[in-house]
Amino acid sequence: MTTRDIVLAALFTAIIIVLGFIPPVPIPLLPVPITAQSMGVMLAGCIIGAKRGAAAYALLVVLVAVGLPVLSGGRGGLNVLMGPTGGYIFGWIMGAFVTGFLAEKLVREGQSAAKQMAGFFVASVVGGIGVVYLCGMPWLSLVAGTPFDKVVLGSLAFIPGDLVKAAIATLAARAVLVGYPLLAARA
Repeated sequence: MTTRDIVLAALFTAIIIVLGFIPPVPIPLLPVPITAQSMGVMLAGCIIGAKRGAAAYALLVVLVAVGLPVLSGGRGGLNVLMGPTGGYIFGWIMGAFVTGFLAEKLVREGQSAAKQMAGFFVASVVGGIGVVYLCGMPWLSLVAGTPFDKVVLGSLAFIPGDLVKAAIATLAARAVLVGYPLLAARA
């Protein structure tokens, strides 16, 4: 990674932390709240690419592990990483990578705006929702002692909000692509 890559990853880690200032929205009977930080997976992957996006989230996980209160609601520490939401938090790293990888493959300069937005949206849904859920749901089931089918059913409550986050990330990524095309030279 170049110095530019490291700076962009660190900048996105800061953006992700700022997204954590938006208070989490608890869902009754579920141990996982709705947070804006999960939208950062989509933003990081689509805007700075697979490697930098994953690095931004890896740095965030390190900050959480050392106890800094950088997660939504001012949470941090190993107890958070080992708790019910830990699988989702670790899944953010892989989710950002997959989102970025797909965005890099699906979105090109010179495509129509509709194709670019469709590419960003697909990347956001697959990486930012699908991959994160695939990492988080088994962990939640194991740690909370909840049957996996009930975890899957409970996760359905998050899908509408996550699709809105994917739409916001799509609009932001498209705006950055148009306004700062040199950023497309991803690591």
